Amino acid sequence: MLAETVRRVMDLYPRLFLACHVRHVADPKTRRVLSAHQARILDYLDAVEPTTLKDLAAHSGVTPGTMSIAIDRLVRKGYVLRVRDAEDGRRVNLTLSPSGVRIQDAQTVLDAERVKTVMSRLSEEDRAAAVNGLAVLARASREEMEQGGGGSSFRRRKAR
Repeated sequence: MLAETVRRVMDLYPRLFLACHVRHVADPKTRRVLSAHQARILDYLDAVEPTTLKDLAAHSGVTPGTMSIAIDRLVRKGYVLRVRDAEDGRRVNLTLSPSGVRIQDAQTVLDAERVKTVMSRLSEEDRAAAVNGLAVLARASREEMEQGGGGSSFRRRKAR
């Protein structure tokens, strides 16, 4: 029974995500548009605790050279600070700039207008059931994350 439930979630969740996910993120101050990929990179970074370019690349499944190109763009746009490690000059530490924090705080995974359109297709009863089901999954997900699950050492700074 559990295996069938897992299969159904694995089948259904991508449909919601693909219909409603944010494709681009706009800087609320400058209105500059960042790709979802750039916003995702910013989401892995913190304003205080540095992340190395090497660790970020490994987490993202790309080479350090590929990640360096993406980081260069974000540095030029003023969203990321790139500083050589004081103890090991070969190591590059990355932190968010104040502008990067602003993007991180403003972004969300789902586009509210797309979600509204999808939800408008449902009856009141089905909307309530959908939200209740998501709340139950979110609670179990939070519990899994709190117990050290989630499969990643990278965590968002705060829950959205």
